[in-house]
Amino acid sequence: MNFRPTALGYIRSDVSRVQQAWDEEQIRSRARRLGYDFAKMVVVDGRTNDRPLAGLKATIARIEAEAVFVPSAAHFAGEAVPASLIRVADVITVNPFVTYARWSTGLVDSAGQGTADTA
Repeated sequence: MNFRPTALGYIRSDVSRVQQAWDEEQIRSRARRLGYDFAKMVVVDGRTNDRPLAGLKATIARIEAEAVFVPSAAHFAGEAVPASLIRVADVITVNPFVTYARWSTGLVDSAGQGTADTA
């Protein structure tokens, strides 16, 4: 049996607007090509949800996701991928294609193991 890491998608509907279906398909497609088991799409409306990352982080923990795919950094406040999110999962933007890896925070090494500071 082959193990495939679990991933989920994250979209702010107020950012995607009419291209939300396209953004969702791009996320699923990129996750498949990179070998992830895509588990769930998390869709929030940033206009009405004042803490969208709290729900996303809870979902990451619940399903033990290794990565979060997002259309672009524009789906985060300030159009920047939050460091607090990178600490719990790799974040992969579809456009442009960029990976923000947990190991770059120093909390997880390149083999995916927690460092002494995280124990």
